[in-house]
Amino acid sequence: MNKTLSYTIIILLMLFTFSVKAQIDSERRSISIPAVASKKDSLDNTSSKSPSAKIKSNIDFKKLDAANKKKEPLKALPKKELSMFKEEFGNPGELYTDRIKKQENSIKNKLELGTIGSKVDVFFGDHKTKSKYVRVMYRDYGLEDGDIVRVSVNDEVIVYRAGLSNAFSGFKIELKPGVNKIEFLALNEGYALPNTAHFRIVGENKELIASDLWALSINVKGTINIIRE
Repeated sequence: MNKTLSYTIIILLMLFTFSVKAQIDSERRSISIPAVASKKDSLDNTSSKSPSAKIKSNIDFKKLDAANKKKEPLKALPKKELSMFKEEFGNPGELYTDRIKKQENSIKNKLELGTIGSKVDVFFGDHKTKSKYVRVMYRDYGLEDGDIVRVSVNDEVIVYRAGLSNAFSGFKIELKPGVNKIEFLALNEGYALPNTAHFRIVGENKELIASDLWALSINVKGTINIIRE
């Protein structure tokens, strides 16, 4: 009897459990959430319904074409600029020479130099001495710029090309009785015009017989007479 009662209770509990579970499942399945149509969905639906609809534009293409026609075309470079460009890179040697000349002119302007040398031969006078020989000395008193002279004594060339530096240089000569003519011929004017020099004539006892300055243009002479008594 007890076993029968126990089986009955177990069966009832199982039935009760199944009924409760079935009720809960049915409640879960019966819950429904209503769909709300959004604006985005409505737009999408509209576009999908009429894919062949034409899109209207506010742009007036006729006005754009007219405006483009009124625009000025691009101007070509002037022929003058093109020719200058060609000349600038055409001959590098000529450009280099022109640049050097410009630099020389700039130096001359800054130093206030120019062709200010004498255009005619200069005579420095007669100077008497009892010395048997003298030393002829000369130097560039200005900018050491490559001045060159030729020195003659009694029409005989003693030094063909004497480059002038800022230090004295020269030679010794025997004096003949009477007039001894010494000439300085400017062979160039250097790059700082004109040919500038300071000369001295010194006797055998180191006495100063004559001293002077010159500023000569090219191919101009400076002359001094040394008279031996």
